[in-house]
Amino acid sequence: LPITLGVFLNSYYDVKFSFVGMVFAALGVLVTSLYQVWVGAKQHELQVNSMQLLYYQAPMSSAMLFCIIPFFEPVFGEGGIFGPWTLSAVIMVLLSGIIAFMVNLSIYWIIGNTSPVTYNMFGHFKFCITLLGGCLLFKDPLSVNQGLGILCTLLGILAYTHFKLSEQEGSKSKLVQRP
Repeated sequence: LPITLGVFLNSYYDVKFSFVGMVFAALGVLVTSLYQVWVGAKQHELQVNSMQLLYYQAPMSSAMLFCIIPFFEPVFGEGGIFGPWTLSAVIMVLLSGIIAFMVNLSIYWIIGNTSPVTYNMFGHFKFCITLLGGCLLFKDPLSVNQGLGILCTLLGILAYTHFKLSEQEGSKSKLVQRP
């Protein structure tokens, strides 16, 4: 509850808040949640580590994107996929691919070793750090309500971490007590 309230405060009091953006964000959360649960289930079902799951998932994702790209990007000519590319464009595409690979690998690693909920806590923590970094490094405006949202989110993450660690300690002590 504190995390949800904190994220809501950060989003609602953002300078660029809009209802359409909120709808797209809600849809993004829904799709991402389903994806994370699916990743965790497949890793346990197939008994594979994060690198193995990424090895099998990447070609399928590439094939799906290859079918969708012509509807959103020009295919031939200037700026097209099969058109002339500058060296800087090729470098940026390769760099983007490497970063995407590392992000997917980290998602699979975190979910495989913990849970989708823990991965979401990490994502909320990253969101708070991004907001604070923008404020401190780039002098982005941060309202009092956003500050309270960040504080509420961080306290919720701290509480979640405390309860998870307590739960793990409890299960370890039960294992030790068995004869």
